[in-house]
Amino acid sequence: MARFHPFHAAAVLAVLGVAVFPLYWMFVTSLTPSDQLFADRPQLLPSLAQLPTYIEAWSGTSLRHWLFNSIIVAVGTTALSIVLAILPAYALSRMDFRGKLLFGFALFLTQMLPEAMLVVPLYDIFTKLSLLNTLLGLILANAAFTVPVVTWILKGAIDAVPYEIEEAARIDGCSRIGIVLAVVVPLIAPTLAAAAVIAFFHGWNEYVFAQTFISDDQWRTASVGLASFIGELSTPVHTVMAVGFIYTVPAVVFYLFVQRYVVAGMTSGGVKG
Repeated sequence: MARFHPFHAAAVLAVLGVAVFPLYWMFVTSLTPSDQLFADRPQLLPSLAQLPTYIEAWSGTSLRHWLFNSIIVAVGTTALSIVLAILPAYALSRMDFRGKLLFGFALFLTQMLPEAMLVVPLYDIFTKLSLLNTLLGLILANAAFTVPVVTWILKGAIDAVPYEIEEAARIDGCSRIGIVLAVVVPLIAPTLAAAAVIAFFHGWNEYVFAQTFISDDQWRTASVGLASFIGELSTPVHTVMAVGFIYTVPAVVFYLFVQRYVVAGMTSGGVKG
């Protein structure tokens, strides 16, 4: 058993402090009185007397609707990406077919195209399909960028699944689709969680498509709604920081919930029995 060393604890606390400090500073700034925001000596502790700032940000804006829309887009992007990536990942890992290398390389090429280059053609397509001002349009646009990444992540996990397990299932009469869904998917569940985190955060933080394809405030996402507080002449710093803190918390909670699976997915396949 490894011995506990105080230096290890100090290192962990230092890294944790660096990771958490931006969120803490955002919270402190949101609760700092206006006359102290630009003081020579920064305030390191929040002023609880300023808590009504959060009540105002929650009830005085459309933040609740924006967060709900962002959750729908992020969850929809995650689910669609996983569903669309499983079968291509299995095909790249287990099957030999003409154009396999070209197909895999094409998936990489999709990541070389910035979102800004696709805004105009996608806008024209979404106009014809009546997908503007809809959350479904954002989900489809986001999934187009996350599916290639998720496919390669899952392909690496499927490579580590022994062939013998699939052969045993095939002998028992399981179909190819049944093998994928009933055998392979449960075995790569940790990697699925890691891929889900990537897709979720892409859908949660995406701005370009959400700004371009959504003009109705009812369907605006939180990333675009937060940017709308930044004005040309003045910016309500308290409100921006309060809204930004509330916007960050759901993503942090989601990651804390799945982080154990993410770690397992990152290390899966590293050791074989």
